[in-house]
Amino acid sequence: MKLGTMFRDVSVSLFRRPVTEKYPFERREAPRRLRGLLKWNPEKCTGCTLCAQDCPSGALEVAVLDRQAKRFVVTYHVDRCTFCAQCVQGCRQGCLYMAHDEWELAALNKELFSIYFGDPADVEKVLAGNTSGSTEACEEV
Repeated sequence: MKLGTMFRDVSVSLFRRPVTEKYPFERREAPRRLRGLLKWNPEKCTGCTLCAQDCPSGALEVAVLDRQAKRFVVTYHVDRCTFCAQCVQGCRQGCLYMAHDEWELAALNKELFSIYFGDPADVEKVLAGNTSGSTEACEEV
């Protein structure tokens, strides 16, 4: 690189505004097609577990407590997710979608990367009785 070219570039950049954005303080709206955090609609879900079967990274687990009463617990492991949206495309009922506005997913604590969808009482029941980490159907007695 020639010395004159370097000085010209430096002198031009001294009088020009920076191109970078002040990210945490000035935020842009996320694009509508951005694949962010997975969301679940419990009213539409039938507990078919196709989403968990389609997930190539094993980020979804579905525990079926009572299919007739529509009591399901979906465990979403954000740290395993590749955001491919294959679970969303494979869901026949349309109960899964990826939120475009929730994409800042960094955390210092690993427990924050496991998100449990479902009734809080059912989530506690699954966490107490099913710690194997696989997709299983739990029958209610």
